[in-house]
Amino acid sequence: MPDFTPHQQKIIKRYYDNQDILQLQRLGELVSELYLSTGKKRQAVWTRIVSAMQKLDVPKSRIDHLRQQDNAELVAQLVKELEGKE
Repeated sequence: MPDFTPHQQKIIKRYYDNQDILQLQRLGELVSELYLSTGKKRQAVWTRIVSAMQKLDVPKSRIDHLRQQDNAELVAQLVKELEGKE
């Protein structure tokens, strides 16, 4: 990272060190959106939820199951489970 000052390098490093926490927080926010959305917006929210779960290394079989069920409560349970691992 030669183009960044040492201060900027530390900020960038901390961002990537905390990426899993950020993704978990994002997934929690997306659950709230999922509860409130319908139709095409719900499909768009699911796309973002699947992306967040992949970044959190949730097994593909579990992602597929949650997506098939289309139930926000199940995703909320996953968030609680992942928060317990932190």
